[in-house]
Amino acid sequence: MQDNHWVHLCIDMQRIFAEDTPWHVPWMQDVAPQVQEVARRHPQRTVFTRFVPPKRAEDMPGLWRSYYEKWDNMTLDRLGPNMVDLVPSLKTLVPPARIFDKMTYSPWTTGELHRVLAGEGVETVAISGGETDVCVLAAALGAVDLGYRVILLKDAVCSGADETHDASLELLGDRFTVQLEVSSTEDFLSRV
Repeated sequence: MQDNHWVHLCIDMQRIFAEDTPWHVPWMQDVAPQVQEVARRHPQRTVFTRFVPPKRAEDMPGLWRSYYEKWDNMTLDRLGPNMVDLVPSLKTLVPPARIFDKMTYSPWTTGELHRVLAGEGVETVAISGGETDVCVLAAALGAVDLGYRVILLKDAVCSGADETHDASLELLGDRFTVQLEVSSTEDFLSRV
């Protein structure tokens, strides 16, 4: 990939998932070195997303309200706002890296991220972060729907569940071969 029309979209590498919470993703620490390598080499091309819970369950519409009634200990009133911060090793890269907050699994729902990237001429999105079978999956499928070329960095994504992580990588790699490429971080970095 020799063009400059790409970004590294790093999904939800946050304290809320890295630390001891009910949403803890134990092997986030295992993919952190690969995520950090891409972000450190290309901070100006890195966009971090943050999953931001509401202050209270009743602040959310529809089934999101039910979701946060189940996970009431994961609302901002209970957690505190600092828990949505990026992990410290990535937070130091902002700026020049950027942050886009989201309240849903997909970073594309509001249209703001797509508006900014399209305005910059971005054509390819390299995805890292967590969780493979939730927010990464939503980010990848949304990017495909919007016409981006997607490169999923298989050793830089993680989940709390091995089986659905593996199934998600297989699904994305097998079903979207024209629009999505599954790559190692090392191979990706050798091409940019």
